[in-house]
Amino acid sequence: MFLWKSICSNFMLNGMEKLNLTTMHIKRLWLLGLLAVSACSTPKYFRKLDKEEKMAVKTAKKWVDVAPKQSHVLIMTSKGNLVVKLYDETPLHRDNFINKVKAGFYDSLLFHRVINRFMIQGGDPESKYATADKRIGGGSAPGDRIPAEFRTEQNIFHKRGALAAARTDNPEKASSNCQFYIVQRPVWRKSELDSTILARNLKLNDYQKTLYTTEGGTPHLDGGYTVFGELITGFDVLDSIATTPTKSDRPLTDVRMKMFLLNEKKRKQ
Repeated sequence: MFLWKSICSNFMLNGMEKLNLTTMHIKRLWLLGLLAVSACSTPKYFRKLDKEEKMAVKTAKKWVDVAPKQSHVLIMTSKGNLVVKLYDETPLHRDNFINKVKAGFYDSLLFHRVINRFMIQGGDPESKYATADKRIGGGSAPGDRIPAEFRTEQNIFHKRGALAAARTDNPEKASSNCQFYIVQRPVWRKSELDSTILARNLKLNDYQKTLYTTEGGTPHLDGGYTVFGELITGFDVLDSIATTPTKSDRPLTDVRMKMFLLNEKKRKQ
């Protein structure tokens, strides 16, 4: 009888130990899972953020739905902050932009070319330490140009707020691997748009005509430059930058940028 009780007791203890070990194992896996999710949803930055930058990132995440289904980037400027969404329809441009943002490539670069009622352009690495009299706009990052990814058949056009890649005059219409612009052009009057269509011999469909007379944009760039994202919030900042006083299209007072990845869509391996 004593032997039977001892066997039962040992069996129960062993069972409880196994249960405890199993529970501990599950808890550890759960904690590891939380850490993995946190690591995926909260990007690590290329340097330590200061108090203002931390607050800007936190605020930007409240402005937009930073679900893992899409990628968003915060662009801090001396005029205010912008948030852009990157298109999955243009993966080459999306991934190139994300990689450069994560590496800190755009940190302290200038919006060096600003034209009111048209667009603001930046991303030239030579602008970081450029003096006021230095000509800017010809710089690029190491590596090849990005092959064109026109998606007009998917209704991706140069609407107001479009994020697009600058380029040189090359036959492939391949994009710069670092310079970009954001379209600022406001809404067109119908008569004004009709005149431009005739003058530039543009072929716009009904969707484009409606888009440009309700939202604004630059129709003559469609099919010539790759649009790879759009401005989600900060249109007032866009206008503020576009209307800053300039000389030869360069702002008289430097408008610098800092970029931080708010979230990144999980890529297929």
